Amino acid sequence: MRRDYSPGAHHAYLARHMPQALAYDGGDVRAWQRRLRRKLKQLLGDMPDERVPLQAERLWRREHELGTIEKVVFRSEPHADVPAFVCLPRNVEPPYPFTICVQGHSTGMHNSIAVEREDNTKPFKVEGDRDFGLWCMTYGVAALCIEQRAFGERRKPELEYDTEHPCHEASMHALMLGRTLIGERVFDIDRAIDYLATRGDADMKRIGVMGHSGGGTASVFGAAILPRIAFAMPSGYFCTFRDSILSMHHCMCNYIPGMLQVAEMADIMGLFAPRPLVIVAGAEDPIFPVRATKRAFRRLKQIYAAAGAAARCHLVIGKGGHRFYAEDAWPVMKREISRLQPLGAARAH
Repeated sequence: MRRDYSPGAHHAYLARHMPQALAYDGGDVRAWQRRLRRKLKQLLGDMPDERVPLQAERLWRREHELGTIEKVVFRSEPHADVPAFVCLPRNVEPPYPFTICVQGHSTGMHNSIAVEREDNTKPFKVEGDRDFGLWCMTYGVAALCIEQRAFGERRKPELEYDTEHPCHEASMHALMLGRTLIGERVFDIDRAIDYLATRGDADMKRIGVMGHSGGGTASVFGAAILPRIAFAMPSGYFCTFRDSILSMHHCMCNYIPGMLQVAEMADIMGLFAPRPLVIVAGAEDPIFPVRATKRAFRRLKQIYAAAGAAARCHLVIGKGGHRFYAEDAWPVMKREISRLQPLGAARAH
């Protein structure tokens, strides 16, 4: 008789056999979304109902060949300030459609505009199309590129930028406080939308979110629970929890207590239906296997079909590994954005 001593063997067994209490099983999509969204907010942790003043400040403004870039900072919570880059495309009139861009595990948001982290005046070569802000501008969309908690400028001060696990302490502290780091990062996205509402140049009917890897995580969960997000483009994350987060080593910031008892990732992403969605994956991504991504997407497509929006849900697969694929994904996303009613369109009739 084989003996299993490692807890991993039993956890794998539980993951394979655990039913999800709020998985979509047909019926009224809207009613199901209300139930699951309410539960998901509980799982993501205790975030404040009252919001502190943003105290937004512009740090600098510079011209770029693609438009104008500003560096700003705003307050999310007490002692939680969010630096960000605002990228405004050339030859586009406001109000702009905006994409909130979130980097994953990397040296930080400086990658979004391809500059050095210590000196934002010096160009920096970015691999894997992770210069999200510049790609947004290329396609005529404004970007707000925020720094996620525990990354880049928001890492623990004594940690180096390239520390392998910058999220460990923040994730553990969040759990002890009845929170999750994912929930805190989603709250920052919501506060970023608050900031955009104060600018006067944002089309608040066309606010989206995108990110890769750890940014894809925040994009999925942000899209799932934030009603002001109109379009989403998560990359390098959408899969099944069983085949990714529970099947190999991942950063602790990916884990939400009790998540698999409630729903799989296709259900979480299904909370975004019927709004336009472009999921980006790599054919050879070793940590979010594309076979499981395709399987999860088929389930997601069923939810979108039930919501009457099967045509608004897209899967783009690049010919490579764990990276973003801008030239494959952005044309699809731009078509979807153009279909959204711009601010003031109704007044024009």
